[in-house]
Amino acid sequence: MKHANKGFGLIELLIALALSLIVVLGVAQVFISAKNTYVSQNTAAAMQEDARFVLSKMIQEIRMVGMFGCLGTVIDASSIGDFNANQIAPISWDNANLKLTLVTADVGSGGGTPTWTVLSDCKTSATAYTDLRAPASGQMAFPIRRLIYSFSNNQLLMGSGHGTPAQAVLINNVSAFNVSFGMATSTSDVAATSYTTNPSNPALIRSVRLSLTLADPKQRVRNQTFNVVAALRNRLQ
Repeated sequence: MKHANKGFGLIELLIALALSLIVVLGVAQVFISAKNTYVSQNTAAAMQEDARFVLSKMIQEIRMVGMFGCLGTVIDASSIGDFNANQIAPISWDNANLKLTLVTADVGSGGGTPTWTVLSDCKTSATAYTDLRAPASGQMAFPIRRLIYSFSNNQLLMGSGHGTPAQAVLINNVSAFNVSFGMATSTSDVAATSYTTNPSNPALIRSVRLSLTLADPKQRVRNQTFNVVAALRNRLQ
């Protein structure tokens, strides 16, 4: 009497292997997809953090543009005569060379050596001196910095000081950087009614719009553009 053969045949074994391979490929695909999602989310978050740091810093500085102390008239006693509150441009944008220049009150105590220091008794006198200057009795010191931001070779750079200061890289992987100014219709108007990259009258500037586009060099996420608007606290002349 013959007994039936037990176990898997060749066909059953091939089918089992094929099914196992399909399951493994499915699990691998899920793992790869989850990993790609994790990497892309981390990349996007890093880009957002970089943009947040840079733009929040610039917004803080823009808000203090044109704040040269507690008096409207400042005597220029700088060593090279490059500070004049009535002629110096507190903010300017070179659209051809993509350079933003700010003359702003130093925010906090970690800004390094100021470009100028305005010493004032906030009653009758205010004088601007080059670099850091300690106030005398009865005076207040207002550190003023001249900052230059520029966009070049996919980098946003920043320098501080007189003339054409050396610039350091602030952020990499920048694909675009643009600045425009919110303009009022007249000097008595508070709100901006239009935007331009080349303001003809600084006294009409009410706000500054910054647009920063970051790119991932490995192309794991699409380019991300960040836009912010900073209102000026001080009226420009």
